[in-house]
Amino acid sequence: MPRRSRLVIPGSPFHIIQRGHNKHACFFEENDYHCYLFWLERLAREAGCDVHAYVLMTNHVHLVVTPLGLDSLALLMKLLNQHYVAYINHLHNRTGTLWEGRFRSCLVHDISYFLTCMRYVELNPVRAGMVAHPRDYCWSSYRANAEGAADSRIVRHPIYLALGETPTDRAIAYQQLFAEGIDEKTITQLRLATNSNYVVASEEVLADLSSRLGRQIHPGQPGRPHKPAK
Repeated sequence: MPRRSRLVIPGSPFHIIQRGHNKHACFFEENDYHCYLFWLERLAREAGCDVHAYVLMTNHVHLVVTPLGLDSLALLMKLLNQHYVAYINHLHNRTGTLWEGRFRSCLVHDISYFLTCMRYVELNPVRAGMVAHPRDYCWSSYRANAEGAADSRIVRHPIYLALGETPTDRAIAYQQLFAEGIDEKTITQLRLATNSNYVVASEEVLADLSSRLGRQIHPGQPGRPHKPAK
C-alpha cells in the first residue's frame, strides 16, 4: 500500500513523532540530549521552522513545530536526523539506522487543539511514569512554556501569546491548563492522527478543509477537546 502524502500548510503547526528503530533507545547519555537540542535549534532556523514545544524521551521524540515554507518541515527533519545519527554512530561506535523510518506527523489545524497538543507532548514523561510532574523532566519545553524559564529554542505561537498580556500572565495561564488533564478520547485522537498523517481539528474545520483540498484528512469522527468530568 502506498504511503499517504504528507499534508503541509505553511504557517500551520504540526505535531511530530520520531521513534527509535524497533523501539530501541535513541538517547544513551546526557550529552546526547544536549546534542539533539543544539541541532534542533540551529536547524529549525535554517529550515524555516518555529519550535513551540518538545520532549525528548528515551526512545522517541515529540515536537510541536510550525513550518514557514512548504518544504520546511521535511528539510528540518532530514537535516536533524542526518546530523544527530552521524553524531550517535560516531560517538557510540555504531552503524546503520537509528530511527524507525520517516517521522510521523499531524497538522494541528484548529485553535482548540493547539494548546492541547502542547500539553500532550509535555505530559509524556508523566504518562510514562518517569516523573510525577512535567516540571521534573528536564528534556522538555514545559518549564519554558509554563514557568518562563529561558529556552532559546522556543518560539511563541500567537495562540500561546493570546493567553495573557505579559510573559508571567501567559505562563500562569498555561500552567493552569495542566490542572484540567486531557481526556482519553482526545489522546487517542491525537495519536491516531499523528501516526496516520491526518489533520486534527473540530468537525466543522475538518469538513471545510477536506472539501477545499479534495482529500480525506481524518480517519474517523472527530470531536472538540472537552474538560474531563469532575
